[in-house]
Amino acid sequence: MEHITISEDLIRLSERAMADIAPRFAEIGRVALKNTEKVLDAFRKNRVSDSCLTGTTGYGYNDKGREVLDAVYADVFACEAALVRIGFVNGTHAIACALFAALKAGDVLLSATGAPYDTLRGVIGIEGGYGGSLKDYGIGYAQAELRPDGKPDLEAIVKAASDPKVAAVFIQRSRGYSTRPALSVTEIGDICRAVKASNPRAAVIVDNCYGEFTEETEPTEHGADLVAGSLIKNPGGGLAPTGGYVAGRRDLVEAAAGRLTAPGIGGECGATLFNNRLLFQGFFMAPHVVGEALKTAVFTARLLELMGYRTSPKWDAPRPDIIQAVELGTPELLRLFCRGIQAGAPVDAYVSPEPWDMPGYNCPVIMAAGTFVQGASIELSCDGPMRPPYCAYLQGGLTFEAGRLGIMTAAQNLLGK
Repeated sequence: MEHITISEDLIRLSERAMADIAPRFAEIGRVALKNTEKVLDAFRKNRVSDSCLTGTTGYGYNDKGREVLDAVYADVFACEAALVRIGFVNGTHAIACALFAALKAGDVLLSATGAPYDTLRGVIGIEGGYGGSLKDYGIGYAQAELRPDGKPDLEAIVKAASDPKVAAVFIQRSRGYSTRPALSVTEIGDICRAVKASNPRAAVIVDNCYGEFTEETEPTEHGADLVAGSLIKNPGGGLAPTGGYVAGRRDLVEAAAGRLTAPGIGGECGATLFNNRLLFQGFFMAPHVVGEALKTAVFTARLLELMGYRTSPKWDAPRPDIIQAVELGTPELLRLFCRGIQAGAPVDAYVSPEPWDMPGYNCPVIMAAGTFVQGASIELSCDGPMRPPYCAYLQGGLTFEAGRLGIMTAAQNLLGK
């Protein structure tokens, strides 16, 4: 794709957006500073040294870096244990291991946030016939629907969780491909307390994807028993080449490790293949990089609102995750926006994205991701299902400067139409 020239009118509009959002940037910087301090404290406490930054091959026994990184994550998430592994192929894999850790045949999983994200429906067994789902292992499923405003219905959650068969309650922090708002850690804490009061046996498991470091605390500090996510999203800081994590209660983390590898082996094996340096450095960078992604999202919201599009969240709303939704209304505008994001990327900028039938999704999805790490959504990327209301879901931005330019390229594409 050839270079897209930004019009003078769009430049002026972007300058107006920048003036409006300046106070939000100060708050984002404050949270990034607080989280950076937390990460630094964990590095110091666990005596991260140069010897932690190498790696292992083969079985991966006695990998000091892997063990220290687990401890660093556990301290930052203020929990008992963590499992940080390049063997997790994506966030869905980490979440699946977390769910299997808390459930056995005859148990019921309750989703407290309505229908889960597309790729998790196959894990649960409510969509697709892949085999090996929770349903195939004799685990039941129930869900508490969201309120009309998209918020969790605590009364419905309490009622559903009171079933003694409910052994785990699942919370999806981010919006997924929906227009409902992401959940703050305070809202997650409210759900945790309601569940524990109704059913102390139930483990609360949070899909933390896109939410790490957007606030000063994490769900494990508000009652969640387990959190899980992807390293090529927020906590990888744009440097992790692959992987995921599970963190929380020690017994559940150990059970998740047994699911990832094998019972009796758990987290004791798993070569890091000399990726430890990238995992440590990425986690160190993560609070700052998440701040850059949040700035990009706020700028996107304000600029597109000034252009007349509906956005969620609004530019001045709280942000418990890095995702910015823009309602474009037509398939053609969704294509144009994604192609503009791709054209503004550092990698594969010449490519024109087209919708395709991605595994785990029930309709064609268009994805723009000119990223250094394939599919890394902490880098500036954008995707959306080809169904009404044709929303673009944008996330990431390693630097705000590059993020701003990418958004302006996409906006110019819309104006050109």
